[in-house]
Amino acid sequence: MALNRKELDHLERRELHLTVLAVVFVLVLASGLALFMYPLVFVRPDEANKWMLRVAFFGFCVLTLLFVAYLLDHQRTVRKLKQHLLSELERNVELRHQAGVDLLQSMPDLNHFWDRLTMEYRRAMTMQKTISLLLVKAKSSASSSTSDGQTAAWSDAAKAISRKLRPTDSIYRLAHDLFGVVLPETDTLNAKRIAVRLQEELQAVRANHGVAFDITVHNCPEHAKSAHELEDIVKSLLHEKHDWPDPVPAK
Repeated sequence: MALNRKELDHLERRELHLTVLAVVFVLVLASGLALFMYPLVFVRPDEANKWMLRVAFFGFCVLTLLFVAYLLDHQRTVRKLKQHLLSELERNVELRHQAGVDLLQSMPDLNHFWDRLTMEYRRAMTMQKTISLLLVKAKSSASSSTSDGQTAAWSDAAKAISRKLRPTDSIYRLAHDLFGVVLPETDTLNAKRIAVRLQEELQAVRANHGVAFDITVHNCPEHAKSAHELEDIVKSLLHEKHDWPDPVPAK
């Protein structure tokens, strides 16, 4: 969530203008009424009710000034309350952003992914099982082009994906906008079912941040005959060239 400070400042100035207008309106009406009352109270007073009229006149002036002071104090109090609420909201937004940054930084990276993929491939070949790999590619829109917006979108996506994974599955952040999910002992059909569940879970992230996700399913041995072929699929989706660590040869 981002705060539009320009719009908030505009609304604040508009409210101040309305308060000033209300004060001026009250003062004009009160001054006009006081001018009409003045001759009756001071120039041609009724001797029987002279002091009562003067008390009423000065009481009216005092009440007018008190009402104007109330309007100004109300505006100042509401302004301070709004500033306090906005500062708390900005603090909460900053804490959420920092939590998202910490989550992304704590996720296993590409090096851990290579090690896990090699290990799971060896285990699958030894036990004559299948292994599947889900690659979740994020596509940013203009509404999430800011760094804070992207960080919030990626962290929410990581949380959404993690909620739908089994205890044996693992998720990795392979690049800025790419997640990898290793699914041990999973065939293509079940991997596609998991991908559908993940896509449904990511709909909320798309609605909140304007980020779409493409999920591709890769199975070994159906789509790739070796761990190296799975690694080549991942490398083809990465934007930049890296000094790839040499994976341990799969037996």
